Amino acid sequence: MNILRPLILTAGFLLLWQFLVTLTGAPPYILPGPLPVGHALLDKFPLLLSHLGTTLAEILLGLALGTILGTSAALVMILSPLLKRWMLPVLVVSQAIPVFALAPILVLWLGYGMASKVAMAVLIIFFPVTSSFYSGMRRTEPDLLELARIMGAGPLAVLRTIIIPSALPAFASGLRVATAVAPIGAVVGEWVGSSAGLGFYMLHANARMQIDIMFAALTVLAVTSLSLYFLIDRLLDRLVYWQPRQGMQ
Repeated sequence: MNILRPLILTAGFLLLWQFLVTLTGAPPYILPGPLPVGHALLDKFPLLLSHLGTTLAEILLGLALGTILGTSAALVMILSPLLKRWMLPVLVVSQAIPVFALAPILVLWLGYGMASKVAMAVLIIFFPVTSSFYSGMRRTEPDLLELARIMGAGPLAVLRTIIIPSALPAFASGLRVATAVAPIGAVVGEWVGSSAGLGFYMLHANARMQIDIMFAALTVLAVTSLSLYFLIDRLLDRLVYWQPRQGMQ
């Protein structure tokens, strides 16, 4: 049933896509049908894989660095109330500035290579990881903390054995959100300025009116993003094994 459900959804999406193309009579340079996109996907598959390697590396590096920085910032705020008072306004201000508006500046500072795209992904990922992990640590049961103090546990021992494990479900939720939005930073950075990656290839195809190739690149990006999300989701289920999954499976 777990395999059948995505197959049914995919088939339904393709049928709806073809129905819209037939109903609207949209020309191929506006909305190509599934078959031309499929042909373009097969024809350009080696080239798409090459560009996918660049984009995937940017996403994974951004996800790793954003997670490390986010968890570190959350730990600093929970350990030091003084630093928390300084860092919280900075976090809020960082979200008030549209991250996409920073993309041209990052490309100017860091160049057209991978660094500017990784930086964009880190900026998008950092806040959901930090806020979720910090909120999870703040919601630790007071009775558990009091019991640990009565038993003579030190601050670091309390943090390691009680606070962090209690915050893992919240951290997992934040990391799931970060995984879902990580491709946005990489692709937006490629749109602003790059020489490789799926975002760059989509712009290149669009400029040449090769809309079927552009949709093929978008399909590869969507499948990769979904695969990465479900992989991280499964790994987080194993990490937070004591938390039951809610809803339908």
